[in-house]
Formats: sequence, structure tokens, C-alpha cells
Amino acid sequence: MNEFVITVPASSANIGPGFDSAGIAIQRYLTLNVSKSKDWHFDHRSACLPEDSHFADHYIYQIANRVANQFGKTLPACHVIVHSDIPLARGLGSSSSAVIAGIELANQGCGLNLSKHDKLKLATEIEGHPDNVAPALLGGLIITTTASQVEYVRLSELGIDLVLSIPTIELKTEDARQVLPDTLSRSDATHASSVCNVMIAALLTADYELAGQMMEADAFHEPYRAKLIPNYEVIKQEAKALGAYGTVISGAGPTLISFVPKDTGEAVAQKLQDKLPGYDITSLEMDVTGLKVYEA
Repeated sequence: MNEFVITVPASSANIGPGFDSAGIAIQRYLTLNVSKSKDWHFDHRSACLPEDSHFADHYIYQIANRVANQFGKTLPACHVIVHSDIPLARGLGSSSSAVIAGIELANQGCGLNLSKHDKLKLATEIEGHPDNVAPALLGGLIITTTASQVEYVRLSELGIDLVLSIPTIELKTEDARQVLPDTLSRSDATHASSVCNVMIAALLTADYELAGQMMEADAFHEPYRAKLIPNYEVIKQEAKALGAYGTVISGAGPTLISFVPKDTGEAVAQKLQDKLPGYDITSLEMDVTGLKVYEA
């Protein structure tokens, strides 16, 4: 096994009304430098990562070992240097990036020759839904369903910039799920799904004004989670005043992501940063590649 590098982008799920079915890959990355070793060791070299732990407790190892076992293989011991600029528990798909990295670690280490479809199926089984893992694997903006098997539509071009407002606090996905209702009435579900349908159609036809309106009209999760998100209304209002098409909760939060006109992201981010100095506010582009593997 030659030394190799795995990179996986961050992702933002839901995009407002696309609850558990839509996600976009973002240009922040989890990177693994992997080399063969006598013993397993994970070496963390990023402020975004927790302290090093025993390899058997490491989430990426656990995913890789699970996949290897599923195919009747044994993982060869590796020294893994981990870099990441994806903050944990901020709604930017850090766990999904780790899942994709773990699957690829098993794929490379055990010579599994998995296809993209194989990897997406495995990742969806692990995560429970493909909204984050699909863009992390494939790049772009992905609309997914698991109605029978994992199916998706991928958009590789968007005429917009992304502005992320990342607070210092964490919000666990489990906590954000607990505030959601268990059921919706038929009329409420019909309304919520119609909003999502129009948003997707607007994105496909590059009607970003309409897409932004629909993003902010979500009825599946944002009305319930808004109270958990610091400065939720303030950031939405300020971003709108600066020209944003729409601002939504990134995944389960607490990060907010604003969709703004092309080539205005840097200016919008700077003006928002001036108003919210306690945040990490940055303009990023959509990642269109997804998972990458190359020799070191």
C-alpha cells in the first residue's frame, strides 16, 4: 500500500425546505494523509479536531473497520495524519465527511474497488439519510431520495456565492432533532413539500430570487429550530439588506448559510463580520469535486 491522501469537503444540508434530502458541498475540507505502519495511530493536526484518542475509539477507524468487516477484509495498520477546517457540531457535515473518509480508507486499504454508487449506499446506511454524505462524496448541490434505493440529481453549477455565519457555540444534531414535531398534518406536509418543489425548480432554472424566497419559507424544520440558533433573525435580516437571496440554517445549525449574488460574497461577508465580530463569517464557493484520493 503506497502512501495516499484522502480529501472530503464539508457540506450544508437541507437548504431550507429540502429537509433530509438536499445538500451542497462546500470548500472546507477534511484531509487524511495515510501511510502503512506497524500499528494504528491517528495524529490530529487541526484546531477543529478533538484531542487524539486510541485508534479503536476513532470514528473514522470505526467506519473503516465496519466497511472492511462487511466485505470480509482486515484493515492493514496505518498512520493517519488528520487535518480539518470543518468545525464540529456546527451544521457543516463534519460527521458525514468522516464517514466518507472512513469508507475510502477501507476502500484503499483493503483494495475493495468500490464504485461511487457503492460508497453512497454504504454512507447512507451509516448516516441514515444521504443529504450530507451525497455532496461530500460527489460534490455539487445534490437532491436525493431513498424511496426504493438511493437516487439523486446533481447540480454542478450555481450562479451564486455562499456566505457562512459560523458561531463559536456547538449544537448537537440530536438536540436539534428533539424540537421537531413527530408528525405533520396532510395540509401542512403538502404545503411544506410544495415549497421545496418550487425551490428546486427555481434553482434549476436559475431564478435565484424565487429560490431564496422559498428557502426562507420552509415549514419542515426552521420554524422549530430557529429558537436554538443565536442571532437567527438578525443574520437573516442583515444578509437580506446586503442583497442575499435567502439565508437558512446549515444542516441542524447553529451555522447559517446565505445565498448571495455571484461575485458579492466577499463584500457581504466582510460587512456581516463587522456587525457580528463574535462569528467566523466567510465567503466560500461550492465544491464540485467531492471526495478526492491521490498518491502523496
